[in-house]
Amino acid sequence: MSGFTISDIPSQIGKRVIVTGANSGLGYETVLALANTGADVILAARSEKKGSEALAKIRALSPQAKVRLELLDLSSLASVADFSGRLNAEGQPLDMLINNAGVMALRQRQTTADGFEMQLGVNYLGHYALTAQLLPLLHRAPAPRVVNLSSLMHRMGKIHFDDLQLEHGYTPNKAYGQSKLAMLMFALELQRRSDANGWGLMSNAAHPGYARTELISNGPGSTGFMWYLSRLLEPAVSHSAAAGALPTLYAATSPKAKASGYYGPDGFSELKGSPAPANISARANDVAPAARLWDISEKLTGVRFA
Repeated sequence: MSGFTISDIPSQIGKRVIVTGANSGLGYETVLALANTGADVILAARSEKKGSEALAKIRALSPQAKVRLELLDLSSLASVADFSGRLNAEGQPLDMLINNAGVMALRQRQTTADGFEMQLGVNYLGHYALTAQLLPLLHRAPAPRVVNLSSLMHRMGKIHFDDLQLEHGYTPNKAYGQSKLAMLMFALELQRRSDANGWGLMSNAAHPGYARTELISNGPGSTGFMWYLSRLLEPAVSHSAAAGALPTLYAATSPKAKASGYYGPDGFSELKGSPAPANISARANDVAPAARLWDISEKLTGVRFA
C-alpha cells in the first residue's frame, strides 16, 4: 500500500461517482483524479458560482472529463431530498458516493435550516440522509462503495447524546470532533447494516491528515498568533490538498481497500504521507453507541434506509 499515487488508481471508465463538497480542496482534487481515470463524476456543490468555476477548471485541465455540476446544500434536508430525487429520477446505478463536504470548527454556534448544530448537520446528518436516499442507486451498481470523510479530530470527539446539538457549552473543536466521530461511526455501522440486510455495499472511511485546504485556513486559527505559528510549522507537518485526497481515493478505488477500513497518511501522527490504515478510536469502534446514533439520526432527519 505504501507509495499509492494518482497513477495507481485503476481505470474508472463506466463508473458513476458523486463527490460532495467538490468545488475546492479535497473534493476538487478527488473529482479531478477520478475524472482523469475515466469516471462519470457528479460534482456536488452548494454554490453554483464556485461549482461552475471548479467545473470549468477541471474541463480546462482535462478536456475529456465526464463531469457535471449538481447543486447540493447539506445544511438543508430539503436540498438533500431534491438532489436525491433528481438522481433517483435518472435511475442510473451509482458506483461510488464520496461524502466529503464539511465545515470546520465554526467560532460561534450556528444552526442549519432544520435547526441542527451546523457541523453535525452538514458533516454528518446531511450525509446520513443523502446516503439513505441514494441507496436504491447504490444497490443497482455491481460493487458500490461509500466513503465517509472523517478526521484526526475524531479521536478527541464524543457523541453528546444528552446535548447532541450542543446548545449548552458549545466550543468549535467540541462540535467538529463530534461530527467527525459521527462520520466514522456511520461508516462502520453502515457496513454492519449492509451485511445484515444484503445491501451489497463496501463502506469505509478516510482522513486527509493535515492537508492545506480552505477548510483549515477558514477555521478558528485563521488569525492571530496561532495562525502565524501554524504557517511556520506547516511545511514540516502538512501536505497539499492533492496529497490529502489520496487516502479518499485509495478507499474509493483500490482493489486492496477493505470494508470497514479507515485510511489516512502513514507519516508521523498521520499528519502527512502515503495512504495506509489509520487508527480508529475506541469510541468509533463501540457498536452500541453507533446503533443508538443511527436510530437518533433516523428520527432527526425523518429518513430511513429502506
